[in-house]
Amino acid sequence: MTKKIGFLSFGHWTPHPTSATQTASDALLQSIDLAVAAEELGADGAYFRVHHFARQLGSPFPLLAAVGARTSRIEIGTGVIDMRYANPLAFAEDAGAADLIAGGRLQLGISRGSPEQVVDGWRYFGFEPDDGENQADMARRHTLVALEALSGKQFAQPNPRPMFPNPPGLLRVEPYSEGLHERIWWGAGSDATARWAAHEGMNLMSSTLKDDESGEPFHVQQRKQIEAFRDEWAKHDHGFEPRVSVSRSIFAITNDLDRRYFLGSRDAEDQFGFIDSTRSVFARSYADEPEPLIEDLRRDEAIAAADTLLLTVPNQLGVEYNAHVIESILTHVAPALGWR
Repeated sequence: MTKKIGFLSFGHWTPHPTSATQTASDALLQSIDLAVAAEELGADGAYFRVHHFARQLGSPFPLLAAVGARTSRIEIGTGVIDMRYANPLAFAEDAGAADLIAGGRLQLGISRGSPEQVVDGWRYFGFEPDDGENQADMARRHTLVALEALSGKQFAQPNPRPMFPNPPGLLRVEPYSEGLHERIWWGAGSDATARWAAHEGMNLMSSTLKDDESGEPFHVQQRKQIEAFRDEWAKHDHGFEPRVSVSRSIFAITNDLDRRYFLGSRDAEDQFGFIDSTRSVFARSYADEPEPLIEDLRRDEAIAAADTLLLTVPNQLGVEYNAHVIESILTHVAPALGWR
């Protein structure tokens, strides 16, 4: 299957002499530069992780808009925005504006989020679950409101004496970017949430972590999650074909620096553990010289099932090195697997 191939940056910054990304400014500006470099290399997507209260990328829309203004072709996305922290109408406004700047290239991954740096950090942003809700329910409620706004729903009663003339009828969130509603992805950590995403008409974004639901290897469980998503999608008429992305840490060893960084990685096997009392499985990393790497990747059932592959990149090693990481996959690996 021909695949779209992009990068996913966690946007870490560390004030340490060994880091090429020592400040928040470094993380943001280097993210823009890497997106520009990736587009020049022929990559299809530039995606960014979002974490609050952390030395990582936390406020996505200024970054997405800046990338959109500096590039012309590459898809620009998130993986993922934590909807526990999001005002859904402000989210829709910011997303619409950034998408218009980018010419309709946003691909927004959203989710209920992962464990954060502080306890119940969404409370500091002014959000509380409703009676009978938990935080995951609140995230899904925020998501459904945002999806309605992104669809252009007119719902707001106009002022009879407005400052500026209004169009007739109820008003919608502005600016509105047509088609963005179909470019929202749900970051699903289980088969059930993948089915929920399909029910609500969102694309599927599946990362390197999911609930361990069978004890099978990660890639097998993730392939089954993709199948559950597509089976549920087929039951509905959303009016467009869905997309599915998976994330992986993949490094083609082509020079001595690659060997020093990644050859003999300890993450060459899946890892099983607990997150928030839920047994989870973490995907292995792939790092090898191109020929054995290609053979390893042929056996990954989830990559084979997905239409989009996001390469997680070690952003603190700098723009030049990360561009090399992306180029190595595009040049030495992707063609042999039929991804390009």
